[in-house]
Amino acid sequence: MRLTKWTGILLLAICGYAADAQVVGGQSAFQFLAMPNAPHISALGGECVASTDEDIAFALQNPALMRPALHNELELNYNIYYADIKAMNLQYGYHVPELNTSFFLGVQYLNYGSFTNTDAAGNVLGTFQGRDFAVTAGASRSYLEHWRYGADIKMAYSTLYTAIASGVMMDVGVNYFDSSLFDKLGLWDFGVTAKNMGFMTSRYSQTVPREPVPFDLQMSAVKQFEHIPLRLIATIHNFYEWNVAYNNPADVVSSALSNTPVDTTIHSASFGENLFRHFIFAAELTLAKKLTLTASYNYERRQEMKLAEMPGSTGFAFGLGLELNKFQVHYARSYYSIAGAYNELSITMKLNKLMHAGDWADKYHFNSVYPDWTN
Repeated sequence: MRLTKWTGILLLAICGYAADAQVVGGQSAFQFLAMPNAPHISALGGECVASTDEDIAFALQNPALMRPALHNELELNYNIYYADIKAMNLQYGYHVPELNTSFFLGVQYLNYGSFTNTDAAGNVLGTFQGRDFAVTAGASRSYLEHWRYGADIKMAYSTLYTAIASGVMMDVGVNYFDSSLFDKLGLWDFGVTAKNMGFMTSRYSQTVPREPVPFDLQMSAVKQFEHIPLRLIATIHNFYEWNVAYNNPADVVSSALSNTPVDTTIHSASFGENLFRHFIFAAELTLAKKLTLTASYNYERRQEMKLAEMPGSTGFAFGLGLELNKFQVHYARSYYSIAGAYNELSITMKLNKLMHAGDWADKYHFNSVYPDWTN
């Protein structure tokens, strides 16, 4: 089958790229691209590349998840991140039946605020700002009855003082959905995405080498029960690299009496710890087909961000989603540390239902409503 052939070639190319891209968090430029692009994604633990939801936010996670049912959906969110950082995301989708192709556009923007500009003597010279910005455009198509495949290209920019860096990257993904996969066991959805394959096109400084970009290879599986309004989601991230644990030299154990190191060997993560650092687990319960409750657990986030003496709720995230005929509203509360939770709110508008643009718009299918694959 042609899809199997091309999928094999794609995976070989990805694995070849991954061999050169052994990069985890904090070791690459444009790390903001790894941030969740919507509250719904945050509530699912920060990453999810498979979904049966009619939510345009998932197209930025896996381009194959853009489909006709997301036609003319616009999602906006603007939130205050930690330290008064402004975070904004926009996603929009449009289906063109003549091409049998669904297109989408995404914008990610972070404003880190103003910083005091001083000289070497400490004299204040003014202020400057730091910003990160990315624009993504992509498309997806169906293959046979259960498959979709998609790709996107993104341009990323980062500015700090007078330094400007830019990069070009690409995401590719496939998605498989089958309501009768395991017969009477409910609905299954699987997704695989290679994210941020690319390079820096300009550097912050010509005196330093180009930095890697935040490549990741992710898989998600969604199990939706047939007679229970419950979905279970498992996501694997960084599965091209086994050891993603951060070994902090400051964690060396010292003697309480002499305050000298007892063991200078950096901690090595166990098999189980390395395994679960790759997983994010989530569950969603839908009430009356309108209200969705979401909870997730990100093991890696908890291990990297918690305080040993006071771990609290670090690594957990919760969310609420309200789906109406013309709107969706999503809220998420993510616990990154005991310093406080990150709260997000977004609104999704189904423009083809919210406003009727007139007969002239029918030519461009602005008012069209397409069935979803779950119908």
